[in-house]
Amino acid sequence: MSPSSTNQPERQPAKAGERIAKLLARAGIASRREIERMIAEGRVAIDGQVLTTPATVLTSLHGVTVDGNPVAAPAPARLFRFHKPAGLLTTERDPAGRPTIYDRLPKGLPRLMPVGRLDLSTEGLLLMTTDGELKRQLELPATGVERSYRARAYGQVTQEQLEDLMLGVEIEGVRYGSINANLERRTGANVWIELTLTEGKNREVRRVLEHLGLKVSRLIRTRYGPFELGDMPIGAVDEIRQHDLVVFRKALTGPGGGKAASNLQLSGKSKAVDAPPEEAPADATAALPANRAERRKAGAPISEPEAYKPARPKAEKKGPEKFGVAQRRRHQAKTQRQANPAAFGEGQTERQRRPRPDTADGAVRPPRTPQRKGKPFTKPSATRHAQHDDDGSPLLDRPKRAFRPDDRRPGAPSGKRPPAGRGGPTKPPRGRPAPSKRGPRT
Repeated sequence: MSPSSTNQPERQPAKAGERIAKLLARAGIASRREIERMIAEGRVAIDGQVLTTPATVLTSLHGVTVDGNPVAAPAPARLFRFHKPAGLLTTERDPAGRPTIYDRLPKGLPRLMPVGRLDLSTEGLLLMTTDGELKRQLELPATGVERSYRARAYGQVTQEQLEDLMLGVEIEGVRYGSINANLERRTGANVWIELTLTEGKNREVRRVLEHLGLKVSRLIRTRYGPFELGDMPIGAVDEIRQHDLVVFRKALTGPGGGKAASNLQLSGKSKAVDAPPEEAPADATAALPANRAERRKAGAPISEPEAYKPARPKAEKKGPEKFGVAQRRRHQAKTQRQANPAAFGEGQTERQRRPRPDTADGAVRPPRTPQRKGKPFTKPSATRHAQHDDDGSPLLDRPKRAFRPDDRRPGAPSGKRPPAGRGGPTKPPRGRPAPSKRGPRT
């Protein structure tokens, strides 16, 4: 080592700067594309000099002004959860005039950027942040942050076919990475499939399932990294607590990367964001389309079927429907008596009432015999059997009775029966034929 080199001080590496559009976007001024347009319009200046190119690299926003106003230092990153309903575009504005997610977000929130995109008919968890750098980290496939989906598809598929997706698949020249797919359950001709992936390419889940011969009818994102959808209502917004966000960002840049960050066990607590009450239309039935698919596209609240649909409570009966037959008749009679009391003789004096023929001229009315409710019993009694004089019920409706010595069987000869010995029945005397068991012939 030369002496000159020992006396020369070591050079410190220059601090790397960033483009001004990226710094302003992180500060929450606007998106990068919007800031580039603002620079072209001459609205951004540095130390009083109007900026002409968006390629300017700065280490800080000191001295930068937008429309003559100094730009404050960027605030700490914030992360929000949004349960996106179907029928909303994940964009700031739409040339066709279709509704976007920003039309459903409550007022008073800072400028939020969506992390990734959910297409028009996809619903579920959508993360939104104020920091462009955090947005980029969550979106890059190289980071390895996991996304989980639940898809309802029409068709037949086996678990073996879904397990082949772990090796990746190529569809129309596009290579899709490893997908962990499991067959959750079957509901008739439909199947529910749970998928976990790390890339998140455009319409990746739908294209892969269509490649297997399935037609996706509903797609829900249930998890993004360690942040889950849970039982969050449709259209609701809440904020991830700053402590959980700091822990997640440390795990994201640490060993294990997105895989370790996705398996974090966070507190699960979030700050609720109160949405302003929505004004109901004048004619609600005319404002909502009759078709269920059109109502879903319009973002109207609809019932959640299948896995997310809770059990419906039984409707409480009101009025006469909650009574039985007899109670309902008494209720109807009471209602008729209250509606027309004169027809029932109520509200009249003793002279106004018409005397009954059986009580005229001071006759005493005979006592009324109580009548049993229901139809009278007109069924004839069963025919008595000659053998059972003490029982008038049919033979099949009574228990069997032991045979008695004095009883005679049907068809036995008349007269006094001789006594029976211990050895069995006695022999008939000589000269007389033995009685037949079937009785005499007629």
